Amino acid sequence: MPKSVPPVSNAEQHIRAWLAEFVVGLNLCPFARPLLGAKNLRIAICEDTAPAALRRAFLLELDLLQGSTEQEVATTLLAFPHALTDFEEYLAFLDQAQELLQQSGLEGLVQLASFHPRYRFEGESENAASHYSNRSPYPLIHLLREDMLSRALDDFADPDKIPDRNIETLGDIGAQELERRWKAIFSL
Repeated sequence: MPKSVPPVSNAEQHIRAWLAEFVVGLNLCPFARPLLGAKNLRIAICEDTAPAALRRAFLLELDLLQGSTEQEVATTLLAFPHALTDFEEYLAFLDQAQELLQQSGLEGLVQLASFHPRYRFEGESENAASHYSNRSPYPLIHLLREDMLSRALDDFADPDKIPDRNIETLGDIGAQELERRWKAIFSL
């Protein structure tokens, strides 16, 4: 499990390395490869710590995404390098973000995906390799366009098997090796 959070000055660099090494490199998300170096992949860094500022950052990104074309902003990764380090606190904020999404009338248009340095699936052992499928360098919310996701799923055979394939891939690598690779991201 990641033990410390790296300095914020390298946040975007760490996120891009995580995308390249874990998300795309291990094929955890088969739809991510085309966006890896694309200009319409937005990585937003919120350096605030106050809850109201975190909500405001989320709403600003939500507004930017819905007010942009897919060619301008395909998807947004919103990272919080100084906040939400406690996983339970992060999950509570994620619930708030989901409520804000519903209140804004964008449910069904935008979907949220969750990633955290200490992500842990309920019911799995603390050291399970599977946790790395949702571990990111910083607490992060991925804002996805539903129509874009639907198109990607329509073109992919057996999308329901992705989570099981990820668990198998990560299990084959093992938690110790994943931890070594994880630490390498922060040496950049």
